[in-house]
Amino acid sequence: MEGTAVALTPTRRGGDDDFMVRALFLASLFFVSSQPASGQALGVLHITVVVVDAEGQATPVPRHVLLVSDNPAIAPPRQVVTALDGTADLRLRPGNYTVESDRPVAFRGKAYQWTQMVDVAAGRDALLELTAANADVEPVTSATTTATPPLENDPSFLLPQWQDSVVAIWTPHTHASGVVVDAKGLIATNQRAIGNATAVEVQLTPEVKVTARVLAVDPVRDVAVLWIDPKVAASVRPVPLGCGQAAKPSVADGQALFTISAPLREQKGMTSGTVSRVEPHSIESDFGLAPGSAGGPVFTAGGGVVGITSVVDNKDESRRGASRVVRIDDACEVVASAEKKMKDAAPPEGTHLPVEPTRPFPMNALKDAAQRRTGSLTPYQMSSSDFDIAFITPVLTFAAQYQPEQAAGRERSRDPRPPDAESAVARLLMDFGNWSGYVADFPPVLLIRVTPKLVEGFWTTVARGAARTQGVSLPPIKHFKSGVSRMRAFCGDAEVRPIHPFTLEHRVSESDAINEGLYVFDPGALGPHCGTVKLVLYSDKEPEKGDVRVVDPSALQEIWQQFAPYRANESG
Repeated sequence: MEGTAVALTPTRRGGDDDFMVRALFLASLFFVSSQPASGQALGVLHITVVVVDAEGQATPVPRHVLLVSDNPAIAPPRQVVTALDGTADLRLRPGNYTVESDRPVAFRGKAYQWTQMVDVAAGRDALLELTAANADVEPVTSATTTATPPLENDPSFLLPQWQDSVVAIWTPHTHASGVVVDAKGLIATNQRAIGNATAVEVQLTPEVKVTARVLAVDPVRDVAVLWIDPKVAASVRPVPLGCGQAAKPSVADGQALFTISAPLREQKGMTSGTVSRVEPHSIESDFGLAPGSAGGPVFTAGGGVVGITSVVDNKDESRRGASRVVRIDDACEVVASAEKKMKDAAPPEGTHLPVEPTRPFPMNALKDAAQRRTGSLTPYQMSSSDFDIAFITPVLTFAAQYQPEQAAGRERSRDPRPPDAESAVARLLMDFGNWSGYVADFPPVLLIRVTPKLVEGFWTTVARGAARTQGVSLPPIKHFKSGVSRMRAFCGDAEVRPIHPFTLEHRVSESDAINEGLYVFDPGALGPHCGTVKLVLYSDKEPEKGDVRVVDPSALQEIWQQFAPYRANESG
């Protein structure tokens, strides 16, 4: 019955029960007719939709809705939407099909739509390429787009066209987005987003991260320009800022804008917003930016760049929830300043830096490992003269976050640890300050947390003793010895560079702060295979004097075992 349409209509003779029986019978006939005949496997139709831009480069058409109909039609058309790379796959029974656009797509002032027929054979793949050559092409008018005025480009093209040009920026204190604006390796970003950082790393892909030099910073214009090795940037298409053009894209209240960003530990994505205020040096919109994503480029629907997203000061209640965009003219001024500085300077090194593993820690494995650690959530800890050091794995952070009964360990009445010891363990595993968002989804990495020790000064101790002789008992008055300057780790004699050398900021008072170190390592970097693992710690007070500590081999073995489920999943 393959390909046969059943043209029978049930009647109500015999009552409702008879009607339902007949209806179900006819539905079953239709179901059988729509299935592949015995021995005929489904085929796979691979669809690609591509147009060509002004530079002759193939540009995928993302999120394009296509309708796929049987020939002859025996059912309503199926709907399929292309991915960001302009492709779509569809499993179909053998036959002939019509593939057509649900509506035209606008690109560079032209409206494209397709109607093509294709044969699908049993158990075989078929390829349908939709290009400008086989499209129906018309000038963009109000009749061909839903926008008023008509859009020259569909905004869906922006993300696949420019997502590789948007990069993630890491500093010890923050994460931000940036955009490659020059083939020589210049990257524009937001100055507030990266702060006063001098050590900056730029991640272009999940596998490629390099050191960047802060070439120009302008706090007034709120723009910073970084420089990476031009050879690394050669594979990236720079976003044209239009700095030398007299005519810039216009921006008005109520206009739609689009920004691409690289959020913290998330895939790059595009966010839309509406302009609410236009000022000489900034644009205000309602972009809902993810944390750590400011600094990305902002486009009009037509693809013109109008600015860079900025960090917003929410002290002004009237602007709470708004997003600020630094206008492109100010960005161009700082880029021009950076271009002058790079003429007499050597480019930064392009050595690839360590990156996070791309495969996550399986949640089931985390749950199982956390359950096995009931009553034992204290991380391995060691000390130096100035610091307390804790080794933290995803198993421990997961258990502390989602297994509160395990974090308690035992009933309070049976737990011999004092309450302040329990709270100290909870803080180690749950409070990561400005980097809490990084740890929140349990990345498969080893965290080494370095915390300055609390001590009481000599004269404070004397004063408390004198008060005690007068019958006054004062609690210890402690302060932090010194902040963390840096830490070096060695696997045997080889130094291991961390994926991230984070700094955790803790405000002690309005005028005083203390910094912890949070060093992120690949789970296979430090383990029993090293023979000896040693840490060298440097304080802010004595930045050139290293304090060497060797990790206990049995503790190293325990830490290594906590990643065993992760390694087992990899081998499986």
